[in-house]
Amino acid sequence: MTDLLSFLPSPWDMIAIGLIAAVVLISFVAVSALFFIWLERKISARMQDRLGPTRTGGKFGWAQTVADGIKLLSKEDLIPGGADRFLFRLAPYLAFCASFVAFLVLPFGKGIVGNNMQVAAFFMLAVLSSEVFGVILAGYASASKWSLFGGIREAAQVVSYEVPRSMCVLIPVIVAGTLNLTTIGERQEGFFWNWTIFHDPFTFCAFWIFFLCALASCKRAPFDLAEAESELVAGFHTEYSGLRWSFFFMAEYGSMFAVSGLASKLFLGGWHTGVLPFEASAKLGILGHLLNMLVFVFKGWFLVAVMMWVRWSLPRLRIDQVMMTCLKYFLPLSCILLLCVCLWELLAPPLAGTIWKMASSIWSLLFVLYMIVKLLRKPLTTAWGTLPGAWDGQATRFVPKSNA
Repeated sequence: MTDLLSFLPSPWDMIAIGLIAAVVLISFVAVSALFFIWLERKISARMQDRLGPTRTGGKFGWAQTVADGIKLLSKEDLIPGGADRFLFRLAPYLAFCASFVAFLVLPFGKGIVGNNMQVAAFFMLAVLSSEVFGVILAGYASASKWSLFGGIREAAQVVSYEVPRSMCVLIPVIVAGTLNLTTIGERQEGFFWNWTIFHDPFTFCAFWIFFLCALASCKRAPFDLAEAESELVAGFHTEYSGLRWSFFFMAEYGSMFAVSGLASKLFLGGWHTGVLPFEASAKLGILGHLLNMLVFVFKGWFLVAVMMWVRWSLPRLRIDQVMMTCLKYFLPLSCILLLCVCLWELLAPPLAGTIWKMASSIWSLLFVLYMIVKLLRKPLTTAWGTLPGAWDGQATRFVPKSNA
């Protein structure tokens, strides 16, 4: 990119590079948000034995999200009479900017990163945590006690879950010996058993705690009490409408991919396929870079789909249960894992690490293959006159439709 813009004098060449990178990242965040909204509707419909959007945009309803976006743009943008008008307008943009800035240091492949910072891992945690300021401002500036309750609950939740999440980030950082996300990704090159998640038992457990803390930081169920519709009338964004309302959801879906990408980079091999013994970009050139980007985006989208799966599978927790889960379980577990991975690095013989890598990676591969086979053998929809899931085979009052 620098060579293509070499005709520009300094500092205009760097400004042009920054603007191009910003446009590309904003476009990716916006398109991903559109896709995630459509995907969540389809996943929730499938889990509830429905069809989801099927009209706008053809058979699969792919344009339904676009139609909803046009509707939000055309809706009247209201501001409550007693609201702080400046802070009310500022809050959604602050939340979105916090989500967007995290993408600046997230490598999509080897050398494909907005800013290759040496402290990229903690920079991402810092800017993602600043999204809570937009939430607090939205609740405070709305002149509504329901919005204020939702904002304060979200602040308490995010601040609490930051601690175990950060400790889980420290675990792969200690293994790799660097905070640079590009370097962490490079050190997982090769087959999938070289991924950090299979390095030792403690990194394996740390991935799951990090993922659950990421659910809470993104305000996703079962940790979404701050936005609980039935209890808080949509929480901190109760008074928002139109375009500003949509910015909160763009921030949420952007944060979902950002933390999923961070999890992929720290634990799941980053841009590496796990089936090639070499760096694709070094051997295949431009095609290798494209492959790396596709692999990384697929891993991030897959983890986002798992978040949606969890949302429509588990019931919402009470606020005391949300805080207890963090302070009583996740926080001490993350401290223990951090201590144990340090001892493993110092004391564990190389043979123990090799045995664990092979055993855990092979077991995980067999489990994934088993789940794929089970999904292929099981129909995705429930036959008429039967009950789904745990009620399969039990008596039902439904009577099959007559052929007449």
